[in-house]
Amino acid sequence: MKELTVVSNRKLLVSMLLPIVPALLLGTAAVPCHAQAVSFLSDVHLLPPGLNAAATPAPTSQAPVPDDAAQAIGAASTTSGEDDKWHIVAAPYLWFPGVHGSVGPTDRELSVHATPGDLLSHFRFGLMGGVEFSRKRLLLPVDVMWVRLGDTHPLPLEEVTSVEFKAQEFILTPKIGYRVLDQDRIKVDALTGFRFWHVAESLDFNPSTLNFSSSENWVDPLVGGRIQIALSPKVVVNILGDVGGWGAASQLDYQVVGLIGYKIKTSVTLQAGYRYMGVDYRNGGFTFNVITSGAMLGATMNLK
Repeated sequence: MKELTVVSNRKLLVSMLLPIVPALLLGTAAVPCHAQAVSFLSDVHLLPPGLNAAATPAPTSQAPVPDDAAQAIGAASTTSGEDDKWHIVAAPYLWFPGVHGSVGPTDRELSVHATPGDLLSHFRFGLMGGVEFSRKRLLLPVDVMWVRLGDTHPLPLEEVTSVEFKAQEFILTPKIGYRVLDQDRIKVDALTGFRFWHVAESLDFNPSTLNFSSSENWVDPLVGGRIQIALSPKVVVNILGDVGGWGAASQLDYQVVGLIGYKIKTSVTLQAGYRYMGVDYRNGGFTFNVITSGAMLGATMNLK
């Protein structure tokens, strides 16, 4: 009877130690990964209530390992905002588009067709980029593009020796949005806002005072969205678009952008892709029905 009691006690002791042995082996085999061992002990209920991996500090000799998968969404991407802080992402870029369409007075529309090389050869000044402020699921992106083109031709005349042509386009697109889906691998945003257009041109004859100039300004309401997909800890795809106008100013105003990014640093992602933008504006005998499309290169930088 005594022997049976001893055997029974040994079996009870073994059954109590069985869950502990794998945990000890795990902790011995993964000494650097202290949080994993604590998490395992917590799962088998060997730690007191309230003491878990999140509450147990890691050894001070080991630097924390960043969660690259959670940070893979770049910029045009924004940081997933579960905290209560504001985040800022800057996204400078270069756009190399071609242009085709119709421009000018309604009764004298001119057909326009320019390749990216044509525009670059007449490029005088440019400013392109975006910035986005975000807090939790609130998004406030702004996109700006300002381009100046120019050309000068000599004329075989005594009164006029040359003619200079200048054209500029300024586009401002502020929006407000809400992050509908916020996961490590995919984020979906709903956006609305407006696009402000300013187009101007001038024709100056030198040394004569005979000059011509005109300009148009209008604002189009917009709705749109954006999808960000992390293909890997280093590679992210951004697809965004919007549409508007509806007769408020333009008959139609829209764009579609596709970008693929590669993370070179924790806070910097290089971007490359394609942008397609169209607008059909007709007002007061003036027509600006133009499609602008081409390759884009840029970067997104998490400033805060």
